[in-house]
Amino acid sequence: MTTVSMPVGTPPTATIKHRARKSTLSRKREDDDLLVPSSPSKRSKVSFDSDVEVRLVEEWEKTPTVIQEAVRRALLKRSAGDNTGYDQIKAVYTPVKDNQEETSSATLRNYTFALLNNVSMLNKGCADLVHAALASDWLSRSEGYVHLFTQFLANLVSAQTLYLPDVLRMLVENMTAAPPSQSQSEDLADVPRSQIYHRAHKVIQYLLQIVPSACRILLSILTNTFPHQTDSRRAHIVYAHNLLRITEYAPVLQADVLTLITERLIKIDLQVQEDLEDLAEEVEEGVVQHVPKARSDINSVLDDLQDSDDDTETDEEVDEDTLRTQAITKNVEKMDCILDMLFTYYDQMMSAPLSSSQVGSVEILFSQFQTVILPTHRSRHTQFLLFHFVQQSPAHIDVFVGMCAQTSFDKKRPAMVRQAAAAYLASFVARGMHVSSDTVREVWDYISTELKRQVREFEPGCRGPDLQRYSTYYTLVQALLYIFCFRWRDFESGPDEDYEEDELPSIYGEERHWRPGVKETLQLNIFSKLNPLKVCSPGIVTEFARIAHHLHVIYVYHLLETNKRIRLSNYHGPSNYSQLNRETALTAKREDQHQHLDEYFPFDPYHLPKSKRWIEGDYREWTGVPGLDEEKAAESDSLDEEVEDSDVEEGTGTEESIE
Repeated sequence: MTTVSMPVGTPPTATIKHRARKSTLSRKREDDDLLVPSSPSKRSKVSFDSDVEVRLVEEWEKTPTVIQEAVRRALLKRSAGDNTGYDQIKAVYTPVKDNQEETSSATLRNYTFALLNNVSMLNKGCADLVHAALASDWLSRSEGYVHLFTQFLANLVSAQTLYLPDVLRMLVENMTAAPPSQSQSEDLADVPRSQIYHRAHKVIQYLLQIVPSACRILLSILTNTFPHQTDSRRAHIVYAHNLLRITEYAPVLQADVLTLITERLIKIDLQVQEDLEDLAEEVEEGVVQHVPKARSDINSVLDDLQDSDDDTETDEEVDEDTLRTQAITKNVEKMDCILDMLFTYYDQMMSAPLSSSQVGSVEILFSQFQTVILPTHRSRHTQFLLFHFVQQSPAHIDVFVGMCAQTSFDKKRPAMVRQAAAAYLASFVARGMHVSSDTVREVWDYISTELKRQVREFEPGCRGPDLQRYSTYYTLVQALLYIFCFRWRDFESGPDEDYEEDELPSIYGEERHWRPGVKETLQLNIFSKLNPLKVCSPGIVTEFARIAHHLHVIYVYHLLETNKRIRLSNYHGPSNYSQLNRETALTAKREDQHQHLDEYFPFDPYHLPKSKRWIEGDYREWTGVPGLDEEKAAESDSLDEEVEDSDVEEGTGTEESIE
């Protein structure tokens, strides 16, 4: 039996005529025969053979040309209100249900090829079809199909620019820890996530070459897709890794992408500090110091992803404190991994042979400091990126020190920003191992000159210590005290500057010699009417008093005794307790605590287990003053006795001592 296949839409009753070319006479005779009814004895010239099977062409038998024409007609009919063919095309890219047969790879390829050749017809009215195609798992298929779909995307955004944000958003979403295009189909090969990421990057790079203006749109999408700070460590590591990879082929986005990561990192940093403050001190130390060294290598993370999610909930019942500790630990791990990734990235940039790359990286760090880090109060670890890389060059050190000093003295800047800049200046100079003695002394002179000017300005109208009115002044004084506690050796003068610590004379031995202006600056400010020792952080004041006395620089203990009888509330506006008819010793002490400067110095010890390796050799640990430990122990015992006697005399008991 002969089979004749007919395309869809051909009427089954149509007659197929096959005639050879004949002479005019023959054709006339044949036509005459057709006009005359045939007799039973004559056979018809053209008729259907009863043995010929006529049927519709199956979907899998359609050629690319046939499908392309069908798609074109369906799109035309769509504009006329007929959605039958259009819905059939959309169904090709729609995920099938459990009881439906999945579209074959050949059919999918043919329809994508047809859409590629009809992109000019995919206007706004075809958005649902385009979105269905974008949502398909094309990144998980063969290299040939990925190449075809890439061409479709390129033609689409070129002909219909309205789809550019949708295309870029789809590609960025495939750079997350759980990319939508990771196929679950049994008919497709298991494509690893790393391959999906690689393919997505290649397509983005190609589209940016075609439409350079897409960078701004891409940056907005990258910002909106960034994982929330409560998301898993893996989600943050995978996404941050892919963001950094984008900067390799889109250098115009480098500064913005790095700033984006820093902004999100600092939010995690602040959340960790806020959570740690709610814990007991011993629990806080245990959380940070016992955090495991989480792996930040992207390949290791992807291997972990194949097995389980680190945010999987456990069925075991745990108390609230344990859950809180676990959440803090995950955030610390997350922060540690991202910081280690950023340290590695900047280190590669700094090590590049091109000097422009080095300069550009430092400029990005300085910009982030001014716009993100400095205005953020109490960040704990993010700023160490700057701490490490600035110290790689004396020129960078000078720029950073000058930037902090200038901001601290700038009256146009908000008070909080000026105070933060002074804290960064003091902490960097005190803790930086590569900050030279000359730089330390220059910073001391800068601050001393500014303090001298402010004393002349404020002292005539000063009634006493007032943090609200003279906050910037007290911040600079505290910066000086802090620097002196760490770098007092840099303020000595004389031929014996190069000495060993164990050769330091005791208070009963030879007098130390100090650079001109050191004692004068301390004397001028400490004993001024502004009385900074009453306002500066008690911990810093106490340590400075001990060191300064031990080194015979200045003696302030008699002033500290006098300050114990001064109420800061007497020198500023109405207190929070003014509604009370009387002031108790307890409420007065509480209010005084709010009138002290915050003991915040940004470069306090760094404890993150994995990323702390980057600052080894850069960080100056606290060493104290030789011969002073014994005095400190004796002083502590004496202070405890004084506190007990004071509690008995004032009648406040244990409650006030806790406060």
